[in-house]
Amino acid sequence: MAPIQVAPLFSLAAPDDVEEETSDVALLHRISVELIGEQNLSELYSKIVAAAVTITQSQFGTRQRLCPCGDPSGHGGELQLLAHCNLPPEAVVFWQWVSPGAHSSCTMALRFGQRAVIPDYELWDEISGTPDLEAFRQAGIRSAQTTPLLSRSGKLLGMISTHWAVPHEPSPRDLRLLDILARLAADLLDRTIADEELRKLNETLEVRIEERSRELLAAENQVRQMQKMEAIGQLTGGVAHDFNNLLTIIRSSAELLGRRELPRDRQQKYIDAISETADRAAKLTGQLLAFARRQALRPEIFNAVARVEAVADMLRTVVGARVELVVTSEGEGCCVEVDASQFETALVNLAVNARDAMNGEGRIEIAIVPADGVPARRGDAAAKGDYVKVSVIDAGSGIPPEELERIFEPFFTTKEVGKGTGLGLSQVYGFTKQSGGEIDVVTDVGQGTMFSLYLRRVTALDEKGAKVAESRIDAAAASILIVEDNDQVGEFASQLLGDLGFVTQRAANALEAITILEMDHDNVDIIFSDVVMPGMNGVELGRQIRARWPDKTVVLTSGYSHALAQDSGHGFPLLHKPYSVEELSRILREAAA
Repeated sequence: MAPIQVAPLFSLAAPDDVEEETSDVALLHRISVELIGEQNLSELYSKIVAAAVTITQSQFGTRQRLCPCGDPSGHGGELQLLAHCNLPPEAVVFWQWVSPGAHSSCTMALRFGQRAVIPDYELWDEISGTPDLEAFRQAGIRSAQTTPLLSRSGKLLGMISTHWAVPHEPSPRDLRLLDILARLAADLLDRTIADEELRKLNETLEVRIEERSRELLAAENQVRQMQKMEAIGQLTGGVAHDFNNLLTIIRSSAELLGRRELPRDRQQKYIDAISETADRAAKLTGQLLAFARRQALRPEIFNAVARVEAVADMLRTVVGARVELVVTSEGEGCCVEVDASQFETALVNLAVNARDAMNGEGRIEIAIVPADGVPARRGDAAAKGDYVKVSVIDAGSGIPPEELERIFEPFFTTKEVGKGTGLGLSQVYGFTKQSGGEIDVVTDVGQGTMFSLYLRRVTALDEKGAKVAESRIDAAAASILIVEDNDQVGEFASQLLGDLGFVTQRAANALEAITILEMDHDNVDIIFSDVVMPGMNGVELGRQIRARWPDKTVVLTSGYSHALAQDSGHGFPLLHKPYSVEELSRILREAAA
């Protein structure tokens, strides 16, 4: 910032007004009015210099500030000229920045922390022969005084200097008035500088808030991403661990079955081991899909009270004789439309969880009641609606707050190694959410926990008059079109169905299947199609076939499909992979009926 050139603003009165206007009080009053009314910082600098020149009747005046150490300008620790009165241009350039080691009244004041007076530069031995003395001579300056501007807290705000063209020493009156001016100027500068900083702060506040918000959002997203990666890592590690265990059994059993000398009973033992391990693997993938809400559910309408009472004996066997399991219910019409098998699995998982929380001994209550809404939960507002509330209540150890947020994560468990998979509650969560319901947990450490499933309540169906359709096709002679894009799976299915007595042909995708039907639909009885295929999926193929050839039967098969998870009401028989020979035979013979 270039120094400001100013002219004296305060003049002494004419002789006829000497009695009033030459009064020091009147002069200070005029100065105070001018300074207090100035809000602009640069103009305030100018008026302070003008006031000092007026008080001391000097020919020159300057206002300087101490540049803080480490200032980006590179002049840290030096005095910067901010405003001046009557200095020639070359002097302004010379004193734009003054080093603390220079020779002047301002550096003397800076060095000793108090006012400095130089009555005659020509008589000051220290300055003799220096560029500083030559600069004073060229500017026409012979003497000077500098008064520091100190804030109430003692902070140095700058300097006021006045200079004379002749040897001069300020009078006690001048020094007294300069002290008053310095006190007033320091207070005003302190206030004005604070106001200026506040104004700049307010101008940038919105920008800084936006920047800070972006930083916080980025940090939050980073933390969330790290949590996701940790959860994915935990999920992947858990799946890999469990599947490696299952694959070890299958591989070892297959190798042992290759030995010719193996007795028949031992062969059957290894065959059973492979079959049982495949069932366990299917159950594991089913639990994962349930958590991910990607399982193909088979919703049906049933009375929740009746279904819980029907499986109560099985649940009592699961939890053991030392646990008392009771079923209570209130109200009528507690019908829901969900997958019955998954509903029972959820009850088993909750009951086992409750038993373990009580160390295998205590009381578990399963309560079924109508509910007119879902209460507010962590992060979710309350919701009105018609629900059936199924609660599993235990008197166990409860769940600590730091673990409550993670209980539904797959493979998260607080049980000892080998005592739990960490998939039970994740299955309950996924099944409930995919069924359009909600889940709530109320827990008290040391007192117990209540898990509540809120399932949509529906009207019961009239089950009277159910009629079994007569068989339209001779199952033994049925012709089946297999639609499968995987050659190995398609070939295996053809061999399997051939061994079961069916006549088969294959299509690699949905468009090829439609072409075959357009050419020879009379010789096709059942379409057995995979769901996940390139282009048109199995559900879309089934709907096209239903629209164009309504007499044809479509059976779908899949291990996982997003389309099936989102559309459980497609209306086609579904065979889950992996399937057994008996399951395949049964569903196709039922479809042929």
